[in-house]
Amino acid sequence: MYSVKELFYTLQGEGAQSGRAAVFCRFAGCNLWNGREKDRASAICDFCDTDFIGTDGQNGGKFRSAEALADRIAAFWPKQTEGSTRYVVFTGGEPALQLDEELVNAMHVRQFEVAIETNGTLELPSGIDWICVSPKGASDIRIVEGDELKLIYPQKEVQASPACFEKLKFKHFYIQPLDDPNRSENQRRAVQFCLDNPQWKLSLQTHKILDID
Repeated sequence: MYSVKELFYTLQGEGAQSGRAAVFCRFAGCNLWNGREKDRASAICDFCDTDFIGTDGQNGGKFRSAEALADRIAAFWPKQTEGSTRYVVFTGGEPALQLDEELVNAMHVRQFEVAIETNGTLELPSGIDWICVSPKGASDIRIVEGDELKLIYPQKEVQASPACFEKLKFKHFYIQPLDDPNRSENQRRAVQFCLDNPQWKLSLQTHKILDID
């Protein structure tokens, strides 16, 4: 059984795949925060801006099998798009709580490239095509190589400082300004950090800038 908060077709707004058409599958649940405001202050990740509780979001629901969920995801991809590579992004919450090899294989059968956006604290099933790890707070990450490391910046925990990750085996390293009441200052600091540390590139949440889902 898979619990999905929402499903939608849009453009990827962040990181190395920014601007690419994708079906997003947001799983319910996370291992670093339960999603309830009353518990935010004590959570390992206390700055999340996403609603991942329950299955009542856009096109959300419970799916009894990988085949059923894969068929639902495939239905969002536009028809008559020969030559384009189908692309699905599994996100959350924390998608590694639910994404398994059976679902990855089912998406491959339907000719989808499979991506995950994970906090990196849980082992991943084999076969994922694009791995984006976004470390949060004082959590211990277990996924230390992949395609993209995207660090929300700044974070108060020393374990989430860029120096802790820059020697890991990722193809791309991104700094993304924390979206909170200090957003303008966070953006300024992120820009300066990337100028001072050119191993890192700047990631902006273009879907918010453009006001798209």
